[in-house]
Amino acid sequence: MITDLKKDACFEILENNYIGHLAYVFNNLPYVIPITYYYDKDYLRVICYTGEGHKTTALRANGSVALEVAEITSIDHYRTILVHGIFEELEGLDAKYELHKFTIGVKDLIARKDKKEVHFIPEFSGKTHPEAQPIVYHIKIQEITGKEKLPLKEYLASS
Repeated sequence: MITDLKKDACFEILENNYIGHLAYVFNNLPYVIPITYYYDKDYLRVICYTGEGHKTTALRANGSVALEVAEITSIDHYRTILVHGIFEELEGLDAKYELHKFTIGVKDLIARKDKKEVHFIPEFSGKTHPEAQPIVYHIKIQEITGKEKLPLKEYLASS
């Protein structure tokens, strides 16, 4: 049985994960790529970083994005959310501060969730070359929705 998730459950999924799929449009074509992200619950926004390239060019041209995050247990048991938002590129000290927050947040999530210690960004996110300056950005959340699929037996037990 597929049901809608309440907003608090959607934000819980966003907060407890760090890998999602970013959707954007470039030259009238849709693209979907995996990204590492950190949800900053204090400011209700998603922090990401990348390097110069196709995605950055596309996001600067059209800042409307979607972020999908899924928790899939089996074919008949999953929770998935969709965030609609706006790309906001950061610069200078703001970018440096948010990249630090991203790194600490993702490292903490990996330690709690995956029981693994990581020390440097390249251990969990290989998006930039060591000598390149990272491009840090927010996804300003406009809307969040979600779905959950439970086996019928589980759905009936939870009702």
